[in-house]
Amino acid sequence: MNPLAALEEIAFLLERDLASPYRTKAFRGAAAAIEGVSEEELRTRAAEGSLKRIAGVGDRTAGVIAEALAGGVPEYLRDLREKLGQAVPDATGLHARLRGDLHSHSEWSDGTTPIATMARAADLVGLEYLVLTDHSPSLRVANGLSAERLAEQLDVLESLNASRDGGARVLSGIEVDILEDGSLDQTPAMLARLDVVVASVHSKLRSERAVMTERMLAAIEHPFTNVLGHCTGQKVEGGRVRPPSEFDAEAVFAACAEHDVAVEINSRPERRDPPDELIALAIEAGCLFSIDSDGHAPGHLSFLGLGAARAEAAGVREERIVTTWPVERLLEWSRAGRTAA
Repeated sequence: MNPLAALEEIAFLLERDLASPYRTKAFRGAAAAIEGVSEEELRTRAAEGSLKRIAGVGDRTAGVIAEALAGGVPEYLRDLREKLGQAVPDATGLHARLRGDLHSHSEWSDGTTPIATMARAADLVGLEYLVLTDHSPSLRVANGLSAERLAEQLDVLESLNASRDGGARVLSGIEVDILEDGSLDQTPAMLARLDVVVASVHSKLRSERAVMTERMLAAIEHPFTNVLGHCTGQKVEGGRVRPPSEFDAEAVFAACAEHDVAVEINSRPERRDPPDELIALAIEAGCLFSIDSDGHAPGHLSFLGLGAARAEAAGVREERIVTTWPVERLLEWSRAGRTAA
């Protein structure tokens, strides 16, 4: 077995299981450490017992590498597969018809891995495109990107896509903060350069209903907004349970329908946002939807199946889900506001 693939599959399974990031860090670090090392050198080091001299490789990861080089499935990976199943089970129903994911993060903000690693995960789960949406500057706790850093990231994306031999296309984007006055937390010049803009509220989540409604409406009406991210901000499980924000959902979803802004069905198991009753209201309002992983690690891309199951159960029609569209249609829709603005 390829040792890099073994290390990445272990990390993917742990991430999918929402294991502590500390458990995955060793495997992601070892994978990064050996990515540029030839198989010949790895075999030589394994024979000499010097794998651990590679910075980033420890006792357990050295064992995984050596077992993979010997031609078998490493014991640690075999145990994880028995416990958690295959890394990517066969997708069925609506999940199988998803082409893209419009909401993901990398180590440029608060994700755990390089962009290229997220791209390989998109290949693994069978996506045709993945939008990189790292945070905007006001979210300092998440290392949000200034206009200058975002411009640098666009250059990295261009080089990455040019170097990839097939697989998922990585599109440019941002998860931009909706500020208290409803404005978007990035310069118009930079927003105009992006393929997709996801606008989300991350602060003052307990604001009064009228205040939150006006804030969200202002962002929805912005010509660069494509997706309204995790609209209630709720967290229903995990270490930080959080109630949903209060806003006039009928007014907000009517505005989304009017301005061609998709309502995100956030697939993270601890969010389940919007709640079922709000998905029903958004369907009634005639909204578009985007089923997204909000992935902060490669294994999180597998959450798309959870979002697809919720959309299917709610009766969301496939043609209203932008992440089932081919990339050309997706970009025609997402860039329409940039052309008009």
